[in-house]
Amino acid sequence: MSDTFDNLPAAPSGVSEADRAALLAAIDREELTRLALDLGNIPSPAMGEAAAAGFVYDWLDREGFRPRKVGATPERPNVIATYGGGGDGKSLLFTAHLDTESPTWDPDQDAYKFRPETLANPEWNSCWLEDGVLYGYPIANDRGPMACFLMAGKALKSCGFNLSGRLYLTASPGEIGPEPIEEARGIAYMGKEIGAHYVFYHGGVAPDYAIAAEGCDFGLTWVACGYAVFRIRLHGEAVFTPLLQHSDTIAEHPNPIYRFGAAMQPILDWSRKFEAENRYESEGGVAQPKAQISSIRGGVPYAFGAGTEICSLYLEVGLTPVMEIAAVQRDLEQFLRAADIGEFEIEPVVVRHGFEADAERVGPLVSAVDAATQLTLGAPLQRAAPIYSSMWRDHNVFNMNRIPAVTTGFKRWRPTPDDLVNSALIYALTALSVCGKLERAEEARRANPVYGDNPFG
Repeated sequence: MSDTFDNLPAAPSGVSEADRAALLAAIDREELTRLALDLGNIPSPAMGEAAAAGFVYDWLDREGFRPRKVGATPERPNVIATYGGGGDGKSLLFTAHLDTESPTWDPDQDAYKFRPETLANPEWNSCWLEDGVLYGYPIANDRGPMACFLMAGKALKSCGFNLSGRLYLTASPGEIGPEPIEEARGIAYMGKEIGAHYVFYHGGVAPDYAIAAEGCDFGLTWVACGYAVFRIRLHGEAVFTPLLQHSDTIAEHPNPIYRFGAAMQPILDWSRKFEAENRYESEGGVAQPKAQISSIRGGVPYAFGAGTEICSLYLEVGLTPVMEIAAVQRDLEQFLRAADIGEFEIEPVVVRHGFEADAERVGPLVSAVDAATQLTLGAPLQRAAPIYSSMWRDHNVFNMNRIPAVTTGFKRWRPTPDDLVNSALIYALTALSVCGKLERAEEARRANPVYGDNPFG
């Protein structure tokens, strides 16, 4: 299958070299770099996005976009702004997430997962420009792409392009996580439900198309994986330590923590089989689902003396757009039963299916991005690398709701200021192509409908 997109339908509107020149002149490289750094240097871990949301809101307000905050909780709002929409053109929604990959910053929790030197890495919360390259996880994921579409919106406005269709600029919490699992209950631990999901269901938006702005090395995909987290609970017997008689093998031990060792190889074997059997490829991208144990819990450290009856492990499993949770669970259960790991039970404590856009319906959006990419980079749009279609990104939210959506954006790792400018220009040209220009005659009719094409009718 080709790495480029062939035989695409036409974009809703055309864009020209003159459009490119005008928009490029309106994108200030230093201003865009400063915006990405200022936004990226606001600490915004999952569950702590308020300050970054406030920054985006204030920037949009200063630039005359009349933003709104919409959220399930005031501490974790979405920010939504619109531009254009005075005509009958198609509407386009940009989304990016405010939360950034990071430790929890709870020292008692992080001590179970990270080495001290990993926690000391300044790139978790800090961004900077050094030797012409941008450093910092927040710029890579995902406030650099966010800065690019914000600047794209400003460029369209500065150029006086009055869009016929409506352009939505949205910034959301919760894309990275967390998920309510076990004692981490309630709305405080919700991720995706209060982010782009909330924007679509409660944010007053009605897009024809959507773009999840994230680093894709300037490629594009309309495919995305979901994921499940399976809790595999091994059962055993709690035996008072002075009475314990050890078995000869770990598989026969009464303490399920010992039996966990015997279960590891079957779980690894299933993971390898699962990954080999479920690679998915379509015109929109390649999804390679992976599986990995994310956590192990057994017993209570301070309440010792008799081992434990329960040991649980949490297995993260990717789900391609054609997979369903029941079949995956059934396959895992059958495999572990055959491996004879003793008494166990499996329950999916998180389920999010993967999705993809309908190739025909997403085609006009892809054509618009392709035309913008060729005007900006001088080369056709490429299909994004498989990693970018093998994870959750928020274009899933829109594809599951029948809104054709893609993910595309700049160089994911160590982008330069020029990468930011190119990405902003691609976003601006794409928006102009999708939404279209409000022509003068159409503007006159909208302003004074009595004097339309038939003043007597």
